[in-house]
Amino acid sequence: MSRSFEDLVEEAETVSVEGWDFSWLDGRATEQRPSWGYQRLMSDRLAQASAALDIQTGGGEVLAGAPKLPPVMVATESWPPNVAKATRLLHPRGAAVVADADEPPLPFADGAFDLVTSRHPATVWWQEITRVLQGGGTYLSQQVGHSSVFELVEYFLGPQPEHVRRSRHPDDARAQAEAAGLEVLDLRFESLRTEFFDIGAVIYFLRKVIWMVPGFTVEEYRGPLRELHERIQDEGPFVAHATRYLIEARKPA
Repeated sequence: MSRSFEDLVEEAETVSVEGWDFSWLDGRATEQRPSWGYQRLMSDRLAQASAALDIQTGGGEVLAGAPKLPPVMVATESWPPNVAKATRLLHPRGAAVVADADEPPLPFADGAFDLVTSRHPATVWWQEITRVLQGGGTYLSQQVGHSSVFELVEYFLGPQPEHVRRSRHPDDARAQAEAAGLEVLDLRFESLRTEFFDIGAVIYFLRKVIWMVPGFTVEEYRGPLRELHERIQDEGPFVAHATRYLIEARKPA
């Protein structure tokens, strides 16, 4: 028997959205994974680094999954609950977590790191990345691409203008990296099928990924949420497409 709209709403509205762990969605939503395997690539690079920085580490979950960390490992994070969570996860691994606002400058000396990583950063300060990298050092990042999950965004907000749909385009990332003095070694883009199996999954996702529908609350969007709940019940999962790109760039020696 399918669960009621009110039951699903109450559950999804009260569950914690701390950290960057999406395991609550297991069985309720699916997202294809990028073919390149960021966790594996990051782990390979970390195992060879002497000093590394993970920017916007979230709750530290991705970094904590690396089998081997370099002798010097630092992570930054701006959201206090995530800072606390990352500290609990990463301190036992010998990594330092620095509470840092997501704006320049990074609180590190020029050339402090031979590797900088970041998974799904909200913003990228390319000049700062170049500054804190040693000559010959590399930046590896998986990022959210343009128009990601826009089927869901536009369901709630309506058609978005072209400049909004194009924001976070990988071609722009290449241009910005090169303008900051980096050489782009690898740039790959993929569109990944995403399915939401119940309205609770939609609510949880929009509460956690707050920039998708800015200011989202169940109260404000109760009408469209109820309509989407009925649509999912009648037609099956709501399908959208997440976009991701991988970029690796090197600072000239």
